Amino acid sequence: MRKAFGAYLPGKVRTVASVFAIAAGAIAFTSCSVIDVMSPEPRADVGYTSSIASVTPRAPVASSSGMQRLVPSNPMMVGYPRLNQPSAPQGMTMPAAEAQCRQQLRRMGVTYRDLAPINDGGSCRIDHPIQVSSLAGNIRMQPAATLNCQMALAFASWTRNELAPSARWRYLSGVKTIHQGSSYSCRRIAGTNTASEHSKGNALDVMRIELNNGRDIDVRKPGWFAFREKSLLTNVRRGGCSYFTTVLGPGYNAAHADHFHFDLKGRRNGYVACR
Repeated sequence: MRKAFGAYLPGKVRTVASVFAIAAGAIAFTSCSVIDVMSPEPRADVGYTSSIASVTPRAPVASSSGMQRLVPSNPMMVGYPRLNQPSAPQGMTMPAAEAQCRQQLRRMGVTYRDLAPINDGGSCRIDHPIQVSSLAGNIRMQPAATLNCQMALAFASWTRNELAPSARWRYLSGVKTIHQGSSYSCRRIAGTNTASEHSKGNALDVMRIELNNGRDIDVRKPGWFAFREKSLLTNVRRGGCSYFTTVLGPGYNAAHADHFHFDLKGRRNGYVACR
């Protein structure tokens, strides 16, 4: 009978071979044991480091740099960032007076769009705001003004019936652009704790008037010899008292030295502040 191959190996070689075989068997058993296969939990815990494996949790995605903070009064940022100006929510019930006001604006040729409700807390709110970009006769509003509808209608009527005719009569030119300095703005009347009519979208400040012939009329008090300009500004300021409950401008106080302020503040007995 033939002897086993190991019988012909020297003693030391046989000993080394036996140790190697035992070690190999132990490694095979520990790397794939019944315990590992049947265990409901893996040996490596997600998010922690172990001697066998590690899984590093994904870092949170950083927000886009330069992202504006959400500002309720900004139509572009109501609720969450938007690419376009938000329109009024679909299916929202609009009071009859608001719908009628918008119908009048369309008849006059006013270009506007509805915005989502504005609520900055306290008196700073407009339930049904609109953004006016142009008036009758293709007169641009620069920048577009955020107002309540009644204020927009009063201003559009004043522009069509007072400002535009006065400009044509004195300068033989139509009005190209009205440059406004403030429409909706959440603020108080200077030096008081009373909410400004701007905080309700109920006021508009006019800084200058640009004509089609290139003439630029600054609302600030004109010089001694600016007769036509002085006549125009006096006429439209006086005429505003028939459309607004407040008309303030240069000469009233330092705060109004560079603009006309128009608003529809409600007062007792129908009092009108025209100064």
